[in-house]
Amino acid sequence: MKLVTVSEMRAVEAEADKNGLSYEKMMGNAGWGLANEIEQLAYSENEKQKVLGLVGTGNNGGDTLVALAQLASDGWSSRAYLIRRQSTADGLVDELRKQGGEVIFAEGDPQFEQLSAFVNSADVVVDGILGTGFQSPLREDVAAVMDAVNKTIAERSWPPYVVAVDCPSGVNCDTGESAEEAIPASLTVCMAAVKTGLLKFPAYDLVGELRVVEIGLNDEWPTWKNINRFVADNEYVEDVLPLRPADSHKGTYGTALVTAGSINYVGAPLLAGKAAYRIGAGLVQLAVPGQVQLAIAGQFPEATWIILPQEMGVISENASEVLMKNLSRATALLVGPGLGTEETTRNFIENLLDRKMVSGKPSGRIGFTQMESEKQVEASASLPMMVVDADGLRLLAKIKNWHQLLPALAVLTPHPGEMAALTGLEKEVIQADRLAIAVKYAAEWGHVIVLKGAFTIIAAPDGRASLIPVATPALARAGTGDVLAGIITGLRAQGVGAYEAAVAGAWIHAQAGLYAAEKVGSDASVMAGDVLDAIADVMSGFSL
Repeated sequence: MKLVTVSEMRAVEAEADKNGLSYEKMMGNAGWGLANEIEQLAYSENEKQKVLGLVGTGNNGGDTLVALAQLASDGWSSRAYLIRRQSTADGLVDELRKQGGEVIFAEGDPQFEQLSAFVNSADVVVDGILGTGFQSPLREDVAAVMDAVNKTIAERSWPPYVVAVDCPSGVNCDTGESAEEAIPASLTVCMAAVKTGLLKFPAYDLVGELRVVEIGLNDEWPTWKNINRFVADNEYVEDVLPLRPADSHKGTYGTALVTAGSINYVGAPLLAGKAAYRIGAGLVQLAVPGQVQLAIAGQFPEATWIILPQEMGVISENASEVLMKNLSRATALLVGPGLGTEETTRNFIENLLDRKMVSGKPSGRIGFTQMESEKQVEASASLPMMVVDADGLRLLAKIKNWHQLLPALAVLTPHPGEMAALTGLEKEVIQADRLAIAVKYAAEWGHVIVLKGAFTIIAAPDGRASLIPVATPALARAGTGDVLAGIITGLRAQGVGAYEAAVAGAWIHAQAGLYAAEKVGSDASVMAGDVLDAIADVMSGFSL
């Protein structure tokens, strides 16, 4: 699903009209798609369903009339309540009447008695009052109609299913601002693309489920083709997930190497490693300090281990040699969860990125391979596909030209605080324009960015960007980021592209958060382990 601003959508429609797809034809296509979505709602086919359309003066009102006529021809009891719309010379109104629909004008219903009666009897209410170009304030007469609808719905013991056309009326489709009288939707059916404001607050609380219907656009028309921002959905994710043939083996699905953990954060590698397995990696190796391995090995019998040198419970700088000697099998490398931010670990990451083996005098510590040389030598090993998360990002920020040292198309998974450390920007600046910031720095650094938070954004260096249409407090919990990093690493290990793995991983992670909250029964009670367990529930919905 493409993601567009209002001005971009207008330009797309103008281009379509210029190329022979008239506004009238686009409206016809949109109305037909809207009717089809309404007919797919879970209502009994044995009863004559009642639909009420709230019809304004703009294109969304026209889409609604087309849909009402289609529904009437299919046996629905269709009514249109027209607000500020001309009462004569309206072919769409005439067609609805021709199909047996009923038309009422708001001007003839000053006390909203008919409106309330129709809302009370409707199974479905279609909101086509205002369009995507709305900017506050509302006209008083329109606000009065919307207020009357809301009050009537609130009084019903079994409210109707509300379908918004392109956007809930009263929402600014660029900023996400909304009028107080806006009618909350159960479903918003977007025409051709999702408008950016719908995935911002407070509008997001009004849109309900999001679906997109086609209006006949040609994918090769430049204005439409050049829009490369998307809303991730299950169809996209299923397309990028690797198939799992019956004759496969563990080597088919790669090896995820997770370099993580310190004495204060022993759970991070466990969560990330298990997530990599849950998403389908064939083998997961954990490269951790010895004390961490002792703490968690019994909880993770499926893992294999690389024990790294440590200093005071954190990975030491000369651990790079041990890790690089064990890279040959890894098809994806995760660095960062729970590492801590000590200087010795920063040096470890810098040595790793410089492909240097730094040997010093033997430390005498147990739990790692002794160095063979006391001299600094260049490593011949190349780094596998890389994901950097959590403390790894804060440590990167302290390394000069870090983005040039990473292997091509690494995936970076910062939350706003970590993004601030990497960019030098204030968190408030980042949060004020998350999409633009992610796109800018993905291009500047040459890597894929996963900017976490409500409506996580994934941006690629080539300008592509995707938004995850989920905002839930269930994921506002320590450890859930480790799960996300493990999911993405597991997908990279299986050969999924960097951008595609980041989008699919973030979408699956968000859905797992929703599943976990539903299973536990409360957003507040979800723990990272619950999200980890719910990955399997999300994956069960795909046909692989």
